[in-house]
Amino acid sequence: MGRDTYRIAVIVGSLRRESINLKLSEALIRLAPADLAFERVGIGDLPLYNQDDDERPSPAVLAMKGKIEAAQGLLFVTPEYNRSIPGVLKNAIDHGSRPYGRSVWNGRPAGVIGASFGMIGTAPAQQHLRNILACLNVPTLGQPEAFVRVTEDFFDGEGNAGPGSREFLQKWMNRFAAWVRLHAD
Repeated sequence: MGRDTYRIAVIVGSLRRESINLKLSEALIRLAPADLAFERVGIGDLPLYNQDDDERPSPAVLAMKGKIEAAQGLLFVTPEYNRSIPGVLKNAIDHGSRPYGRSVWNGRPAGVIGASFGMIGTAPAQQHLRNILACLNVPTLGQPEAFVRVTEDFFDGEGNAGPGSREFLQKWMNRFAAWVRLHAD
């Protein structure tokens, strides 16, 4: 990776193989400028967070933390479950924030986006996630907000952003890239 390349850890809050948020993350990555390099961070194999394990984390926890530590930015793509973030995402965040004082999230700039078939997109989930990230000292892109409602033509046949969504998602990705460049160490 070149000196002017920013590594972005992609955390998708859904484990479902056909997740629209996984598809959204892939469409966004295709719209990204060349100076951003993305690595998906798996969170499905993490054990439930237990403070007793802080000094002896599992290999899955160590792998996740290593990917976050190597990143200069974070891209959270989350569904909404019961007006909040999925438990699997909160579990990953908790693992990364511990032991106390050694959070891997600290200071890494982030973008938060999510998609749903519902009318309000993932607005409540994103708000909860932003509150959590603020507590962890993660500077989070505030505008433009992206409460994406997926419709029939949102993605094209290859999984790219469709004609009706491409311009908006391109603007969001451009703003996210600028945010990372501004805040990355």
